Amino acid sequence: MADSTRAEICAVAVAEAFRGDGEILASSFGTVPAVGARLAKATFAPELLMTDGTATLLEEPLPVSGKPDTGPVSEAWMPFANIFDLVWNGKRHVVMVASQIDRYGNQNFACIGPHEKPKAQLLGMRGAPGNTICHLTSYWVPNHSTKTFVEKVDVVSGVGNDRASELGEAARFHDLRRVISNLGVFDFQTPDRRMRLRSVHPWVSVDEIVEQTGFELVIEGDVPTSREPDADELRWIREVIDPKGFCNNEVPA
Repeated sequence: MADSTRAEICAVAVAEAFRGDGEILASSFGTVPAVGARLAKATFAPELLMTDGTATLLEEPLPVSGKPDTGPVSEAWMPFANIFDLVWNGKRHVVMVASQIDRYGNQNFACIGPHEKPKAQLLGMRGAPGNTICHLTSYWVPNHSTKTFVEKVDVVSGVGNDRASELGEAARFHDLRRVISNLGVFDFQTPDRRMRLRSVHPWVSVDEIVEQTGFELVIEGDVPTSREPDADELRWIREVIDPKGFCNNEVPA
């Protein structure tokens, strides 16, 4: 659609990351990922499981902005302890943010600079090490630059493909699915599991992405353009999931 915003195109790219996942728990961090996960469940992936943020799985997840037209429809009760039954057995797909990410998908949102004396303290390790080892992981980077796509992360929060390959059976659920940024979509579908440019967003060129990336990407032939939302997806985003347009604050139109 010609009138779709940059944030809406990014949200569709996030939604596509969940395609084919089946009945697993979908989690997301950031506004665009939250819109994307809800869009996937509302359209082509109704079997995805999403919580109300406490202890209930919802048939129709709460909107990112605005108020729902009706009260939440509960699918099941899921107390916090039960979350780990899914997390530790590969039954979750999380979209996390990345302050830094390298060619193998090693991710950092703990600190910038040396760990013993950082220039900036960020979120810390949080659950990133366990997330990346135990289940599907994708990343959202709202500001793609050589400061975020780096040759080497300052500290490893999320485990990349090179490190996971050394862990053997302990990393049997490790699976980095996608990286979505404000410039394009990336995956690791290469023989050595390095980052590949999967698509470029409509307002971006391949050369621009290469210039804003601090390592060599795998680029195969003519790179396609990221798809824009169709009319039904725009309706879901603008009327149901994010009627106040909060996602556009993360990726200005």
